[in-house]
Amino acid sequence: MKICVLNSPARIETNPLEFTDVPAPNPDKGQVLVRVHACGVCRTDLHVIEGELPQRKSPVIPGHQVVGVVEKQGEGSGRYAIGARVGVAWLHHTDGVCQYCRRGEENLCDNPTFTGYSVDGGYAEYIVASEDFVYAIPEGFRDEQAAPLLCAGIIGFRSLRLSGIKPGGRLGFYGFGAAAHVAIQVARHWNVTAYASTRNVRHQKLALELGAAWAGGTFDAPPEKLDAAIVFAPAGEIVPAALRALRKGGVLVLGGIHMSPIPSFSYDLLYQERMIRSVANNTRQDGQDFLRIAAEIPIRMHTQVYPLSEANRALNALKNDAIPGAAVLCVMG
Repeated sequence: MKICVLNSPARIETNPLEFTDVPAPNPDKGQVLVRVHACGVCRTDLHVIEGELPQRKSPVIPGHQVVGVVEKQGEGSGRYAIGARVGVAWLHHTDGVCQYCRRGEENLCDNPTFTGYSVDGGYAEYIVASEDFVYAIPEGFRDEQAAPLLCAGIIGFRSLRLSGIKPGGRLGFYGFGAAAHVAIQVARHWNVTAYASTRNVRHQKLALELGAAWAGGTFDAPPEKLDAAIVFAPAGEIVPAALRALRKGGVLVLGGIHMSPIPSFSYDLLYQERMIRSVANNTRQDGQDFLRIAAEIPIRMHTQVYPLSEANRALNALKNDAIPGAAVLCVMG
């Protein structure tokens, strides 16, 4: 099968992914083999490729926003029929027995595995996944539209939940890539007023098209104090600016798996019961709830499609904010 594999972390400008052939994997007990149709390109992939996250597997096939069809069932598998359209997301497996899993907080599992990071991912023609961690893809979404929902969508949705935003509230987005692009549609569905702070003028325009009441530069102050804000950009210097935009008691959510150092800031920005909280991974329930709501709205993705062989080019474009919406690799169709 054709794959794009990372043999050693390096800056994406050096085009470190190798397009090559390897034998297709076989599903183990409880797993399914998925024939990949599309795989979203995520900033977390970039963090893995450039070594900003510690290596878990080398070499590794990146990619964790996978849409395809079940090609083969492993022993004991039967949840999804052959030919069923499914999605494979970041959370590949959990131990099910640690204190966090027992409390229903599997996103904090002590011994997790992650797709495209600690196990091979979807920059490939085939992928194996645990059937218990695979999602049914709702009808009405084309493959390239569904793929970004499986990380950008799910993490954006969890970020919204953790922000505590309520109908009628005011919510800020810092960075307006794929996750914010989805989350704003959910927020507007919930009757939340959205404000977008992002450096790219094209992304500001997209935010307004998707219903933002205001869009400005990353460090521009929104016209009103915010009940909550979500930082999707992996830039720690945004945190003080976002805190400054919050009302008393407001909540700031950090939606990324990696962020550059946060500079020191005055306690006055945090005082009056403002709160900062991070988002770590997601639960399967987050994914199921989000996909149901995504189909109800329905979410519409702005996507830019690349062939699998051009994964390096797609990631370079992502790093340079050259993609309004989400980048998707077309693998098979």
